[in-house]
Amino acid sequence: MAEVRVEGLRKEFGKATAVDGLSLTVRDREFLTLVGPSGCGKSTTLRMVCGLERATAGQIYFDDHAVGHLPANKRDVAMVFQSYALYPHRTVAQNIGFALKMMRQPRRTIEEKVGRAARALGIEDLLDRKPRELSGGQRQRVALGRAIVRDAGAYLLDEPLSNLDAQLRVHMRAEIKRLHAEVARTFIYVTHDQVEAMTMSDRIAVLSDGRLQQCGTPEEIYERPSNRFVASFMGSPPMNFLTGSIVDEDGVRRFRTRGIAVDLPAAGGESEVELGVRPEHVLVSPRPEPGFLPGRVFVAELLGADVLVTVDVAGELIKARVPAPFHAGVDSAVHVGIDPAKVHLFAAADGRALTSTRGA
Repeated sequence: MAEVRVEGLRKEFGKATAVDGLSLTVRDREFLTLVGPSGCGKSTTLRMVCGLERATAGQIYFDDHAVGHLPANKRDVAMVFQSYALYPHRTVAQNIGFALKMMRQPRRTIEEKVGRAARALGIEDLLDRKPRELSGGQRQRVALGRAIVRDAGAYLLDEPLSNLDAQLRVHMRAEIKRLHAEVARTFIYVTHDQVEAMTMSDRIAVLSDGRLQQCGTPEEIYERPSNRFVASFMGSPPMNFLTGSIVDEDGVRRFRTRGIAVDLPAAGGESEVELGVRPEHVLVSPRPEPGFLPGRVFVAELLGADVLVTVDVAGELIKARVPAPFHAGVDSAVHVGIDPAKVHLFAAADGRALTSTRGA
């Protein structure tokens, strides 16, 4: 299989529409992540690609061959579920090799493929254990092994790390990315965690309410979001937003709201807008600086090497990510600077991007 393509995909559950006219191409050997909040349609899309759900409308293609009518066992895909879905009474080796056994492959072939998959995942010493004797991370590796042992054209992963603790999730992100490079197959990954999407993907497809909002590389999604939803969802901590107007003052295009003014290098045709700026592009100084706005520290949260500082500026709470240490306490007077070259503008009426100077 070289690519997976969906065209006009729609899925209805009674009166509710889970996926609404989705069109998307996953390239050969690409790692593409479907990301969005709960209920956005990402897992439903994956289940339709796999064949576990029948589409209400639209078509699914594998290498230009329509497969929407085929059952799951006739599609060249392997799926990894959020719940692991391991057989509790079978050993690790039996779980990994179960699909091969059902395909009636020779015992020696099954043993060789199971051993190869186990070595790739670092679980060759666990082959005789039962799932109840494994940790969460080990169970997840077994679930991955059961998928990759099939040598499928595409691997579909539905939030496989959501049941793991934070430290193990970080480790398994790297393991899955390495595995993708080794098996050289198409991966479609579903998650609600934007950090997973940013760190693992070749491209990201952002969904909301069953519709595709934007598809691009992690850099494109982060630096040039197509609308306010993408800008707000992708990024941790999230982007700051201020609602106001663009005005001409002494030949300068300027964003204004309450007591806040930001000079703009460029602007769209809208007058009522939302200005977005990421916390890492907000500067905080204990002293007045040219173009900085006076404010007071609302709260400061230590993140390790950085501090997330929330500042009250004219009644607006603006978050800044600054290097540690940060010594100003709550209610301390500070001054906030916003780099005009790093702002994003969105139409107040519908949230579409008007200009995104970041990375331009």
